[in-house]
Amino acid sequence: MLLLTPGPTPIPERVQKALLRPMRGHLDPEVLGVNRAIQERLLALFDPGEGALVAALAGSGSLGMEAGLAALDRGPVLILTNGAFGDRIAEMALLHGLEPTVLEFPPGEPVDPGAVAQALKARRYRLVALVHGETSTGVLNPAREIGALAKEAGALFFLDAVTTLGMLPFSMREMGADYAFTGSQKCLSAPPGLAPIAVSREARRAFTARRGWYPDLERVAEHWERGGYHHTTPVLLHYALLEALDLALEEGVEARERRAREVYAWLLEELLVRGFRPYPKASPLPTVLVVRPPEGVEADRLVKALYAEGVAVAGGIGPTRGQVLRLGLMGEGARKEAYGFFLKALDRALALA
Repeated sequence: MLLLTPGPTPIPERVQKALLRPMRGHLDPEVLGVNRAIQERLLALFDPGEGALVAALAGSGSLGMEAGLAALDRGPVLILTNGAFGDRIAEMALLHGLEPTVLEFPPGEPVDPGAVAQALKARRYRLVALVHGETSTGVLNPAREIGALAKEAGALFFLDAVTTLGMLPFSMREMGADYAFTGSQKCLSAPPGLAPIAVSREARRAFTARRGWYPDLERVAEHWERGGYHHTTPVLLHYALLEALDLALEEGVEARERRAREVYAWLLEELLVRGFRPYPKASPLPTVLVVRPPEGVEADRLVKALYAEGVAVAGGIGPTRGQVLRLGLMGEGARKEAYGFFLKALDRALALA
């Protein structure tokens, strides 16, 4: 099966081999050394500034999302949403007793900084939350502009970097981000099961709530910064993540962005010729290509037909459910060779549609 979904992504051979290393205890000196090496690489990718906490939580990207919200004292937060994952942040914020104001934007369009500026003038918020790359709609949101507005308003800036970190230029310091997270199975092309996070020094001072034992960032720091016991970490996933981080840094983020953009442009042109239409109206996300199928072709039926041809792609979720195909261009997914095979399978599937 050729895996071309917007997560999980294919795993490189070097990463796959790391899963075959001998098992060690989670407090073994070798494993703690691997953790320190992971932190060094995450510092390079997140660029969170001095005094930050970086770690890889044992869970999916959604755990990374929830941990940042669970650590914030109750108070008003501004959630910016233009798709399914912005909505998820809002749902989590409500469950954790925060006071979310949800500022919605049309799916397929980026968040408007002007509207955000007006909202920040109308009320004081403790935190502003944004999805950098909205996976459900294929839109890249203006993180740098929103971060500057949050800082000007005296709010922390919470950033979902699930489809951007490791594939697009990223710097928490330059974006003004105080908390950011991703999932190991996305742009890094490691196995699912780890959620790399970064918490700025300012956020560490502000994140004093302890709603939950497992995502408690103080307990997380005890393990990742001092080698203490928190829980039994997935050791083999740590080995694999380190290998994936090394691959990303060896290639370089600029080269990875160029690779994604080149495949995106070529693939979109091929799909337009076949009658597909781009879903995003503006600011397309280079790592997730979202397209509407040709007239008269049902998206979900096409997803199933492609699977029968040996190609796994994703249908829509949230506002795009039943309307689109979503194609992953993250990490090892951004390869022209793989999408050449996809196009052949697509032509066979369309002939039967």
